[in-house]
Amino acid sequence: MPDPTLSLRALNRATLARQMLLARAKATPAQAIERLAGLQAQLARPPYLGLWSRVAGFTRDKLTRAIHAREVVRATLMRATLHLVTARDYRRLRPCLQPMLTKAFARTGDRLGGVDLAAVLARARKHLARPITFDELRGLLAADFPKTDARAMAYAVRCSLNLVQVPDEGHEWGYHGAAAFTLADAWIAAAVDGDADPAELVCRYLAAFGPATVADTQTWSGLASLKATFAALRPKLRTFRDERGRELHDLPDAPRPDADEPAPARFVPEYDNLVLAHADRTRLMTDAARRALTSKNLQVLPSFLVDGMVAGTWSASTAKGRATLELAPLAPLAKRARVELEAEGDALLRFLEPDAGQRDVRFR
Repeated sequence: MPDPTLSLRALNRATLARQMLLARAKATPAQAIERLAGLQAQLARPPYLGLWSRVAGFTRDKLTRAIHAREVVRATLMRATLHLVTARDYRRLRPCLQPMLTKAFARTGDRLGGVDLAAVLARARKHLARPITFDELRGLLAADFPKTDARAMAYAVRCSLNLVQVPDEGHEWGYHGAAAFTLADAWIAAAVDGDADPAELVCRYLAAFGPATVADTQTWSGLASLKATFAALRPKLRTFRDERGRELHDLPDAPRPDADEPAPARFVPEYDNLVLAHADRTRLMTDAARRALTSKNLQVLPSFLVDGMVAGTWSASTAKGRATLELAPLAPLAKRARVELEAEGDALLRFLEPDAGQRDVRFR
């Protein structure tokens, strides 16, 4: 019997349901972050905004408390970028990402100049027994190995050791811009002892972003050659086809809503995994929208969704007690969409700037 075909709209609704963007979920920050298989955290603020759009009754202090309680950690993970994950997930998922991180460092060439990597890592472990920034680490390693590229050594450490960032007690978004790092096993008081087999990571990805292709999973994780993992998991998965005939994989009991399920207006922050987690992103945006989201210096802009699809970008500013949300639609918006975006945008401004005396939502 041939695999069922899923339309782009059906894939859109399945992804939005798993991303908690069809309806805000009742969940703690840790529960939501685990459901999402982590939040991109290249910047400190976006995870807060991402959870606000997805979790009912979310407030900043709930995530900040989870971070300071060491229930949630910020670390280099998928695609060798900073993510916010639970401490439990860090322990379980970090080991299977090591091959990708090793390759990321290997692509920089032999910048260590023949210095033994093991010796560099041993010194770095001693330095990182207390929280220090990478600027500080580079200085210390330069003193240890004065003839070796300090930046190359620091990057080798970032890609090789299990490290987490240390939050800032006084920062409104949890972490300072140049946050300190320390050894993960000490910070979370547990060994990083997960299985190096990426099967669990693949299943977690499908739960958060499926149905998806092997290439989609590789794009999100940064891991290459996951075909063998999918082949081993095949008896436990369901398969579908997209409208172009490509094979999609999914967990049997994962939500796949009707393609006509209503999708409310939603705002997602810069670098959100929603817009980065698939090789083929047409379930969420047109090719024109994909180009519009990425700036010339490769920043991924915050965006808003209309009927489940990326419909434009947004920015927020505050001056003289007035908070302003400016929306840049990619195409003319229907009146109903504008009304919905204005209401959701006003709520977003209340979250971002609770002390603002006035709030405006403007369309370019």
